[in-house]
This record gives sequence, C-alpha cells and structure tokens, in this order.
Amino acid sequence: MSKAVISNDAAPVLEMRGIAKAYPGVVALHSVDFSVLPGEVHALIGENGAGKSTLMKILAGADTKDSGQIFIDGKESHIDTPQEAMRLGVSIIYQEFNLVPYMNAAENIFLGREPASVVPGLIDFGRMYSDAEKIIDELGVALDVRTPMNHLSVAQQQMVEIAKATSRQSRIIAMDEPSATLTDHELENLFGLIRRLKAEGVSIIYISHRLEEIFEIADRVTVLRDGELVATKDIAETNRADIIRMMVGRELSDSIPKIAAEARDVALEVRNLNRAGVLHDINFQVRSGEILGIAGLVGAGRTEVARAIFGADPIDSGQIIMNGKPVTIHSPRRAISLGIGLVSEDRKALGLVLGMAVRENISLANLGVLSRLGFIKRRKEREIAESYVKDVLIKTPSIEQAVQNLSGGNQQKVVLAKWLFTKSKVLIFDEPTRGIDVGAKTEIYQLMNRLAAQGVAIIMISSELPEVLGMSDRTLVMHEGRIAGELSGKDATQERIMGLATGEQ
Repeated sequence: MSKAVISNDAAPVLEMRGIAKAYPGVVALHSVDFSVLPGEVHALIGENGAGKSTLMKILAGADTKDSGQIFIDGKESHIDTPQEAMRLGVSIIYQEFNLVPYMNAAENIFLGREPASVVPGLIDFGRMYSDAEKIIDELGVALDVRTPMNHLSVAQQQMVEIAKATSRQSRIIAMDEPSATLTDHELENLFGLIRRLKAEGVSIIYISHRLEEIFEIADRVTVLRDGELVATKDIAETNRADIIRMMVGRELSDSIPKIAAEARDVALEVRNLNRAGVLHDINFQVRSGEILGIAGLVGAGRTEVARAIFGADPIDSGQIIMNGKPVTIHSPRRAISLGIGLVSEDRKALGLVLGMAVRENISLANLGVLSRLGFIKRRKEREIAESYVKDVLIKTPSIEQAVQNLSGGNQQKVVLAKWLFTKSKVLIFDEPTRGIDVGAKTEIYQLMNRLAAQGVAIIMISSELPEVLGMSDRTLVMHEGRIAGELSGKDATQERIMGLATGEQ
C-alpha cells in the first residue's frame, strides 16, 4: 500500500534538541537531535544499547534528561512526569509491558481514567467494558476484555498495551518493538491501525529491529549508534544494506550464518506428550549437534511444549527420554540437573532477576558448583562471570552492574551466559532474538552454531520464519496444540510452514 506524502516543510510537532543522558558507568545519549512531523510515521532504529528506549523514556517523562530541550508544537516543554507527557498528548507503548497483572484488560486500558458512574465515587463498569471492546475490535483482536492480564498470552498483552495508548487519543504515539510477539495477521491489523491514526494527523514513532517493517510503514528513519545520532533519512532514499551499515558500523554479509553441524545420537525424545486442552500427542526427537526449529502461530502450543519439557508445567501423560532413558521432570530444578536449559521468551519475568548484578544472574542456575558449606566462593564466581562476559560479548561497565540497566540484547546475552555456565546438553531457545538488533542477532546465531558444533542439542522456537528456515536442520510446525508436520531441506519453505501452521495442509 502506498504511503501518503509527508511534507518536510511542515513544522515539527515534536523536536528533541541536544538530548544527553548518562547512567553510572554508561553514557546512554550524546546530544541527540530528533524531530517528528504531523501525521508522520518516523522509524527510530539502532542496535541494542544505541539509546532508542532511553530517548523515548525521556520523552515520556519516565526518565530525566541531563541536558537538552524538548519542543511540542514549537513551544519548549518540561516533561518531568508521565502525567505531563500524557497532558501534552504523548503516549509510549513500551517493549516491557506496563500492565497490572491481576486486573483485567478493560481495567488496564482505562487505568486512572475510569468512566464515572452517575453515583458519585463509583465506576461505570458497563461503559468501561463497552468502550474497551470497541477499541479491541478496531485492532481486530479476539480478546475478552474481562480476562485478567496474567491469563493472556504475551501477544495479547501487547495488543492491550496498544489499545491503552490509542484510547488516550494522543497526538504522538511511540511504539517500542510493538510487533515482536505478533502474528502476520495481527501485524497487518497493527499496520492498518497506524495508517488510520496517520490519516487523522497522529504522529507515530516506530521502533523495530525488523527492517522489512520499517520500509513497509515508515516515512522517515533515524539511526542511533552508541547513543549518538548517525543520520535521519527519507525512507525512499535508503535501503536495507545502508541502514545496517549505519546501525552497526560494519557490513553484515550473512545475517543468518547457519553452519551445518554433525548430528549425533538422540539427546532428547518426547513420546505421546499430552496436557488437556493444550498439548495433544506430541512426538519428536532432537539429536546432539542438531538445531530443531519449532514454528507455528501464537497460541499453537510451542512455548507450552518447552515449559512441559522443562518441568515448568505439568503433563497428563507421555514420556520424556534422555540419552535413551526415561526421565521424570516435575520441576525446573530437576530439568537443570538433567542438563536441560530454557531461554524463555520473557527474559525479564522468567530469565533474570533484574535488581541483581550481571555476576549474580550468570551464576544463579548453577550455585552448587560455586558453593561450599552453604557459602558462595565469590572469587570463583567473579572469575566465571568475567569469562562469560568476554565469551558472549556482553556490553556492561562491570559484572556488578544491575541487569535492569543493560539493553535488551545484552540482557538476553546474560540469560545465555547463565545456561552456558550450567553446561546444558539440551538447550531450548524460545524466541531467542525477540527485540534484538541485527548485529546482536548474528552474534546469537554464531553462538548457537558453536554450541551445536560442541554437541549441544538445540530446540529453537521462533515466530520469524527466515530465522527458522535459516538456522534449523529440521523444522516442526505446530497447529492448535499438535505437530502438524515436519519439514527439512527443500521441503522447508515459508509457504509450506504457513500452510501447516494454519491447518491448510
């Protein structure tokens, strides 16, 4: 679909001039300039740690700038709180959701703005649910707005975040990785919504590591690298290779550098795995040195398979066999003791302790190796952490830095380092590159290749079909809790995968 022409002569609705921000040991932004025109979709991209999220947090009043100025409609604005940002018509959809887990979708959408009942002091719940349903319907999402957030999938939670932002009728909406958990259908609904908002004069700041989305939806693109502005260009005047060069400062000749490893003996086998209403008769094998991809639409049961193998969710029947011997896995601790690791899709909630240091997170799953008489050998722990920081290329000022202060890509590397330290023989990667830039993706792919070459059996769950096709030796496709088919070699194409995933083949 063609995009409406945006006049570069129009006065910016937003200008950020000379924005600088430093944290302990890290300079996040170096005098960055950024502007957005009325009714424009402006892509903001860069590697993890480039400063994109920091710039948006400053715009949202969630963080304070050290220096610089912000202008809304040509008038300088001092945005010191999220409330002030909202008053000025600015909304941010964060990559890390800002939702109350035990409240339902409608309550989250209108949190702090609940419609008042005719009875003073009470909420008009009927109107709130009705208004929430209208917003959700506009997004094209199948979702009961009375469902608590902790009962929704990650993709559904993402759509609630989008609904919350659009319900405020904001003039400037920043979307930080909004598509990371969305299916192709949900993504098209999102793009349709963005085009409607744009036609109404709303300005969209769109942050994404998926470059194909940038060329589909954006009018202009701004690239940040290491906290500095590299360039702002009209999207028609650039291309993918140009953007990657600006982002990483180097050429990436092959973004998915799969190296075929020698498949060895069967490391893990799943037989007739069942969980009522979730998983139905799951059977597969993965060999040492093999990368087994699992594809399928959101809700197909991919993550549920991973959690069942890892002992995080119970099963009703079936067997898990390791190295030819049946094993019983009732908990993640048992899975870890057997040599199974799980890199979860939700690294912040399930993969890390955000307030703890890089050092502590790396050692967390294998403290027994570092302990004696109940005390941790701190020198050994520091040596281990330092070695993995270098090995996995984690960008951090020190191993004592709290992981909550690292970029998303570096947080993911800390999770990987944790499981590497356990010497796992079977590693399950659930959306391993979600929210990660092209440079960090290549580094993670290279790490997966290295692990496979060392004989580790890898199960990789991914919603990105190029990633599945590029990295997998074999691919299982799931549909409605079942394995719909297995593909390898020339049989594995995006068309075949989508056909199986949608139940058409």
